[in-house]
This record gives sequence, structure tokens and C-alpha cells, in this order.
Amino acid sequence: MAASIDLEYPFTGRWIVQNSPANRVPSHGTALLATSYAIDFVPADGAGRSAPITFSSFIRPEPAEKFSGFGRMLLTPVEGIVVSAHDTEPDHPAYRGLPSIGYALTQQRRARAGWIALAGNHVLIESDGVVVALCHLQQGSLKVRTGQRVQIGTGLARCGNSGNSTEPHVHIQAITTPDIERAAAVPLTFRGTLPRNGAVIDISD
Repeated sequence: MAASIDLEYPFTGRWIVQNSPANRVPSHGTALLATSYAIDFVPADGAGRSAPITFSSFIRPEPAEKFSGFGRMLLTPVEGIVVSAHDTEPDHPAYRGLPSIGYALTQQRRARAGWIALAGNHVLIESDGVVVALCHLQQGSLKVRTGQRVQIGTGLARCGNSGNSTEPHVHIQAITTPDIERAAAVPLTFRGTLPRNGAVIDISD
């Protein structure tokens, strides 16, 4: 079993790092479902925003389509075999400001509901004994199927807002087995490094 795995960034364009294990472990404040070394990337526009902030952003949920990254293509970050592919979960509104507080209060309910309630639409790719998960994908956007061998840079799915997600982004984690209830977390890097919270990753097409 590999002690860690190095990945390619699964996107082009501008993305902001959140919940990085370079800042703390467990990165999301919990080791539940092998998330200790998970990392999030939030798509951003040219001004570095996920979406313009208006007064209504602070008082009511917003359509996911308002966010510049919703529907942005995601790419395969590692060569391997697709061992699970799921994209029937609905994308829900985004929550910023006061709505995010209400959404946070439902966190425990989603955790009790299990992996799909948290991951939403997702792909699991096995590579040399490590399984890489990409989560919160857009409903109906998968470009790959279970059993398919994929290469780095293959079109995978689109960025969505399914599962436990307050705004469109991609959540990535590496684990020891596709059986998420038994999996252990595996540390990951991207191009040999691990970006910190707030870093802007800008990759030209």
C-alpha cells in the first residue's frame, strides 16, 4: 500500500484551495469516512470570486447556476480504473451568509445518512492500490463508467453542488479501499506539493 499519492490537478482555469490538510489534519475537522487528508477546490472567476456577492446572498439560498464554476469540466487526476461512478443525486442551492448557518445545522442528518448523502455525485478511481474520490459532481454529468480505464486529463464529469456542499466545488480524497466504511485516509499531493488554504491554482488550458 502506497504511503501517499501524487495527483495532477483535475481542472483547468482558476480555483481556490479550501480545507487543505497542509493547514490542519483532519482537514475537514473530522476523520469520518476517511476524510483526514481531503481537500477542496472552489472554482473562481477572473476576479477571484466563486460568485458575486449581493445582499440576497446573505439572507437566502442562491441558485447553483449563479456560480461561475457550476458545470465546469473536471479532469481525471490519475491513471487508473473507475471502481464506482454515481451521478443521480440532485444539485441543490448554494448557501452563504445566514443560510449557511441553517445548512450547517443539518450536517448531522447528512452524516447519519451515509456516504452518498455527504459525497453526492462522485467517482472513485483505483490506482496502484489507492482509491481517489472526486465528489459533489453535477447531476447527470459523468463521462466515465465503472470498469473503465482512464488516463490523466480524461474528461470526467462537471463541477456540481450535490451532497454535503454549500457552493459548487470539488472535494478530493484518497483512501485505501472503495469500501468507504472500512477505508483509511491516504495523504495526497498535487504535482509534488500540497497547497495551503487560500492559494489560487490557475492552470491554463
